[in-house]
Amino acid sequence: MTSRKKVASSPGSGRVRVPTGSAAVAELGVSPVARPTMTERDALDRIDLSVDIAPGRGLLLSNPILVASGTFGYGVEYGEVVDVQRIGAICCKGTTLRPRAGNQPPRVTETPGGMLNSIGLQNPGVDAVIEKYGPIWQGWKVPVIVNVAGESIEDYVEVARRLDGVPGVAGIELNISCPNVGKGGLQFAIDRDAARAVTAAVRRATDLPLLVKLSPNVADVRPIAKAIEEAGADAITAINTLSGLAVSPDRTRAFLGNTYGGLSGPAVKPVALRIVYEVAQVVSIPIVAIGGVTNLDDVLDFLACGAVAVQVGTAIFADPELPVRLGDELRAECLRRGLSSYGSLIGTALPKRTGAASSKGAEYRP
Repeated sequence: MTSRKKVASSPGSGRVRVPTGSAAVAELGVSPVARPTMTERDALDRIDLSVDIAPGRGLLLSNPILVASGTFGYGVEYGEVVDVQRIGAICCKGTTLRPRAGNQPPRVTETPGGMLNSIGLQNPGVDAVIEKYGPIWQGWKVPVIVNVAGESIEDYVEVARRLDGVPGVAGIELNISCPNVGKGGLQFAIDRDAARAVTAAVRRATDLPLLVKLSPNVADVRPIAKAIEEAGADAITAINTLSGLAVSPDRTRAFLGNTYGGLSGPAVKPVALRIVYEVAQVVSIPIVAIGGVTNLDDVLDFLACGAVAVQVGTAIFADPELPVRLGDELRAECLRRGLSSYGSLIGTALPKRTGAASSKGAEYRP
């Protein structure tokens, strides 16, 4: 990709910043002839990329490009590389009630078109997160959404209760792809009743905007999404990682220390698109898409399938500035199409009438 000129911040700050707004579009790496004129820059600055992903409770983002949980730490880790204030929102690392050491190594391995990870929700626990990062987040304009995980409904509720009212915490994203110890290890995310119960319990425990993250590891995700909506979720995130496995080089065992891992990256995009497409037809709450976003075309595809925003995940490891750049590129695309906002790009690929889920076998009919 063509390199982009960077503009340093004030002397002594130590941070390299990328230009914002129309100035940023001018530095996307295109030839001088193709760069915006002053008139076009004014038009760019008037394009509205804002989106409320929790209508009724209010979680207004300046743009629809978020960073995914587990790929951006707590935001501070990338502070010397990226101007985090230009991101739509940050979903921080998965946070649990008590500290977790995580799974035994190896924890990560590359795959064709992606990666497998089995980190095991390593984190210092909710109290430490609040104490260390809350004061930092409070001073930021970018909203921080805390990803919450647990092994029981009580775990989720208690973490949500402690986060409720904490300055700097803009919302909660429930990672329900966790084993429910009360149901013999069955994931909350693959059982409609369990998904409904944990969502409803957390909804009662907090007034914070509530997003719930769907698992792709189900035959038909639509009933689960509908149950989550009925239980009081403000938005749905789709999707979490696909369950996968890698074999050791000598082929005598599974490679990852925890045997199984979560597959992410470009390889999962078709699955994510399918789930967003299906869920958008049965729920009325906003959908935040995630799964293999690496460029503007990916963003536009997810918007067309009904998402109102996207999260960038695995690609950040190779290109930390990608989330910021995608916001600028979306603004430029709106200008190219003569749009004052990106709203008309949402849902353009959806059918006029609700169709059958792929689990019904439609894709195998001759």
